[in-house]
Parts: sequence; C-alpha cells; structure tokens
Amino acid sequence: MTVPVSPPGFAPVPRPVPAWLVQRLRAAGGQVSFLTFMEWVLHDPLHGAYGRGRLRIGPQGDFVTAPALGDEFAALLAPQIADWLEQIPGPLALVEAGPGEGQLAAQVSEAVTRQWPALARRLELVLVEPNAGMALRQRQRLAGCGLPCRWVSFRELAQAPVRGVILAHEVLDALAVERIVWDGVDWRRQEVALVPADDPSPQLALTAGATLEAAELEPLLALMQGQPPPGGLPSSWCTELHPGLAPWLAEAAAALDQGQLLVIDYALEAWRYYAPARANGTLMAYRNQQASPDPLQDPGEWDLTAHLCIDSLEAAARATGWQPLGGCRQGEALLALGLAGRLHGLQRGEAGPLAELLGRREALLRLVDPRALGDFRWLAYGRGPGTGAPPRFLQEPDQS
Repeated sequence: MTVPVSPPGFAPVPRPVPAWLVQRLRAAGGQVSFLTFMEWVLHDPLHGAYGRGRLRIGPQGDFVTAPALGDEFAALLAPQIADWLEQIPGPLALVEAGPGEGQLAAQVSEAVTRQWPALARRLELVLVEPNAGMALRQRQRLAGCGLPCRWVSFRELAQAPVRGVILAHEVLDALAVERIVWDGVDWRRQEVALVPADDPSPQLALTAGATLEAAELEPLLALMQGQPPPGGLPSSWCTELHPGLAPWLAEAAAALDQGQLLVIDYALEAWRYYAPARANGTLMAYRNQQASPDPLQDPGEWDLTAHLCIDSLEAAARATGWQPLGGCRQGEALLALGLAGRLHGLQRGEAGPLAELLGRREALLRLVDPRALGDFRWLAYGRGPGTGAPPRFLQEPDQS
C-alpha cells in the first residue's frame, strides 16, 4: 500500500481530475510512476500540453524563451553555428530538436541565408518534433523559410545520418523525469495516484511507492558524493533522476554522422542539484507566465519542466559517443559572441525608432541577466572527425 507524501513546503490543492486521466489511471491500477504521469500530461497526442499544441510560447503565452524576445538571440548564436558548419565539407543539416513555435529555426535560418549565402546553399533545416500540435505551428511559421525544410524523427534520420549541428534549446528539460523520495529509511519511487481509489470523484496525490533497487541508486549516490548521508536528509526529501537523457543522446548520435550538439537549458552541477537544501528538487509547472511547484494541477494544461544535472548529462553523453567540448552560462557565451558590441551600437544611437531600440536593448539585457535567462547553460558536444575544438563561445569575448 502506498501512502500519500507531500514534499516539504508543498501542499497540492484539491481539484477535479480530467476524465481521461481518471480512466487511464484506473486502467493502470490506480497509480503510475511520476515519469509516466509527466509523459502523459505533456506529450499525449490528444490530451498533452505539448502533444495537442496547447502551450503557447512568448510574452503573451505560457512562458518566454530567448527567441520569443526578438531576433537578437539568434543573431548572436548564428556565428557559432556557421563556424561549426563551415568546418564540415559537403551537404549539411541544421537539426533543431523540439523547435517549439519554430521561432529560433526561422531566425537562425534567416541569419545564415543573409550572412553566409555560400554556406546556406549547402544547408537544409531539419526539425525533430514528436508532437503533432507543435509541428503544425512550426510548419506555418517556416512556410517562407529560405532553407529547404523537413520534419523527421531521430530514428528516421538515423537511416541516412546527416552532418552538421544539432540544436537542443530548452528541450531536454521537457523529458519526463523519475522522481524519488527519501522516507527516512529508504529511497522510494514517487508515484501519482487516485485517492480514494474507488471514489467517483477522486483527487490526485503524490505517493511514495516501491523501494528503489541498489542498482538504481548507485548512480544517484555517486552524484551525491560529499553530501550528507541519507540519515542527514529530512523525511520526504525529493529529487529527480533523468532516465530519458541517455536514450535521447543515443538517438541523436545515431542521426548525426559528424558535427556538434549544442544543449541550451537550465542546468546545475550535481553538488547543487542534489544539495540537502533543495528539498523539493527542481520540478516546476508553468502556465500564463506563472510558475507553480504543484505538478498535479490541471493535468495537460501546464508545462512541466525539471533542470538538467550537468554531471548526469555529461556521463550520458560520453556513454553514447559524444565528446564534451565544454560549457558556460548563457551570459558568458553571448558576451563571447559579441553581445557587448551590439549593446554599444545601440547606445551610439543606431538608426531606428526609439521604442524599437529600447526594446532591443531590453531583450539583450534579459538574455544575460542571471535572474532571468542569463543563468542558462550552454553545453557543447562533438561527434566524428574534426569536431573536438573548443566552441567559439568559450573564447575571449568579441567586442566588435
């Protein structure tokens, strides 16, 4: 029997459970792992927030990403992508996984077509989007793209691997996570259950389920090295594991014969990710520009996201054939790629309406503000010959 457990500082609010979820949970015995629940509410093609295309990205949407603030982010990122692509001969592909609204793909494609026309003639845009609802919006946005476009899965792409760059911007944080809870004696898998199970109008509850096996715990305990032992953690201390990382990286590696992978996402070192003070992990829900620690509210209507653990990501990358090339915070990366020069140009009074110039300046500052988007991590990986050089964004800042 499982017992409802709420992590420290978390008290879910009772609310009706959608009929589709009640039916599915009852078919599964009344409860499922949190990983399964997260997969359903995000990616189910009929009911998932991404699967049916309900979530909206942008200042008037559910949450804001860097490309939604304008084309400044893409303009700074494009030289890094072009630098990588120009080192590879023959036909090339820019692959974006989980392209969201298609804004970044459109903006980078436009920048490359305008500034590197010879490179653009060798380049195609490949979109890897598992959710039909989001893919429809991407097709609409990219209808006039200057590069040839196609939508495929990594598995389809692996049948004829490409050479080029894979861009994963805010996509790995949407992979379903396993949540685990320390109950004071054992580590248990967190589950989502209907309570009371036989009630005609049940509620959702987080429960502490089966005890984790030693083999499952070994990677976590290695990551927590130097932290207090389990006895030093409070009961109900909760965190996340990322079992989807290695399969995703393996599929990406099979799809890319030669080139680089750039991951841009919220990420923490293991010593910060699994710190005792982080008693409720990193999981958050987002909707209408609001954040909530409650992952159970209005299933299928909210985005759910969990930070990456950098140490876990690097270990999974090495195990699947990727060579880590280094990483840094977004603010540092964008300064190295010329953000200071762009700000200086705006301050000199570039031509344009004042409101537009002020908007561009605000967008640039938000991109590097550590309280906003500046704390994102840029993590680069290479695969194949000639892809092991440090990325441009780790070099000295470009002041031009």
